[in-house]
Amino acid sequence: MNRAPIGTVDELMTLLAGCADVWDMPDRSGDPVDILDHDRQCAELLRRDFPGDEELQVAGLVHDIGHVLVPGDDAGHGVHGGDAVRALLGARVARLVELHVVAKRYLAATDSVHAEALSPSSRRTLVAQGGPMTPAETTAFERDPDFAAALALRRADDAGKVVGLTVHPLEIWRPVVERVAAAR
Repeated sequence: MNRAPIGTVDELMTLLAGCADVWDMPDRSGDPVDILDHDRQCAELLRRDFPGDEELQVAGLVHDIGHVLVPGDDAGHGVHGGDAVRALLGARVARLVELHVVAKRYLAATDSVHAEALSPSSRRTLVAQGGPMTPAETTAFERDPDFAAALALRRADDAGKVVGLTVHPLEIWRPVVERVAAAR
């Protein structure tokens, strides 16, 4: 990773705020919403569907910061984001951020409806990320203790790309991020 781990909630919130008008692809050929809007949509979907799992919600809020930390590394953006937040938000949040790319590979291999519904950008980056999993990889991933949460994050990731969707301002998430950071 090109930078030190994120050390404070203030630093993380500043980084997230800086994701406004920043895109997953520098030429804006990727997702139809900027990273901040996408991450907030993802987090809100997870809050709706998993109201008792604030770590999962926060993972959704930060899952794509790797695009900002190491621009152009689609294959590694999950690892870069996970590495950046591990010390602040804990091992589970970091692992879920890392696994959102792995879960995409899993769903591409096991769920044809989901695979067909991937955005054009997600289909393009799937190749750089290793393509659909092999049968051995899917079996191993299904045994992972974070399997279900990683799939939930991935599904929210794929759904959180709605142009013009009204979501809460970033600051609404500060108390949740603070609770997750304090509990690590």
